[in-house]
Amino acid sequence: MKLDSMYREVILDHYKNPHGRGLRDGDAEVHHVNPTCGDEITLRVKYDGTTIQDVSYEGQGCSISQASASVLNELLVGKELSEGQKIQETFLELVQSKGRIEPDDAMEEVLEDAVAFAGVSKYPARVKCALLSWMAWKDATAQALGGADAERKTA
Repeated sequence: MKLDSMYREVILDHYKNPHGRGLRDGDAEVHHVNPTCGDEITLRVKYDGTTIQDVSYEGQGCSISQASASVLNELLVGKELSEGQKIQETFLELVQSKGRIEPDDAMEEVLEDAVAFAGVSKYPARVKCALLSWMAWKDATAQALGGADAERKTA
């Protein structure tokens, strides 16, 4: 099976069987919209100290934006904030690479199912779709953990 085909299956599986969908109690809530295509997400985060206790969301849009939110939930819930930030930075690096980065074993270990978005990096209009929930998580985290201090930590 070709890698691109396998990646498409991962994205479609997360789209059809989303993790974290349905808003639950949280410490902060943000709403983000991709004005280019109309994708939108409302995302809530809940922390126990610096542990990401929950990430829940409601949204609408393409399979890429919705699958990305599902992958975000799967990757971040239960992790320490610093580990979540490392995962986000690695995801950003991959998705913003314009196709120049091929995921290696180390990247796959950090990103797990999120490596499926490697192909998205070749399509600038789709990059915003993949990043929608990740930018919402960053903003909600900053809000939940105290504004400017948390924003510096998530930058």
